[in-house]
Amino acid sequence: MVSNQVDLYTNQYLLSGVICKTPKFSQSPAGIPHCIFVLEHKSMQLEADLTRNAYVRIQVVASGEQFRNQTEHLYVGQALQVRGFINRHESRNGLSQLVLHAQHIERIN
Repeated sequence: MVSNQVDLYTNQYLLSGVICKTPKFSQSPAGIPHCIFVLEHKSMQLEADLTRNAYVRIQVVASGEQFRNQTEHLYVGQALQVRGFINRHESRNGLSQLVLHAQHIERIN
């Protein structure tokens, strides 16, 4: 069964960072609220016994009523930890990018 095969793969991503672009709000034709923002992450990571700088900017999409109250007061410079899954989005000009679809958002003080 194909659906069982899909369940064998894990797609969970956890990233902390700072909002670096003003959040945008929209609503789908079905009435689902969306908040889209960009999260910027900078850290030092250990790889092959050496430290290296890690830098990531990724678009985050928070969809659904459960995120409405949580996202309405987001601002540039705010620190967050986001857990969710990665999906490929294609822009109108045909370029693809990875997007983090939030399943949990936590503010970092």
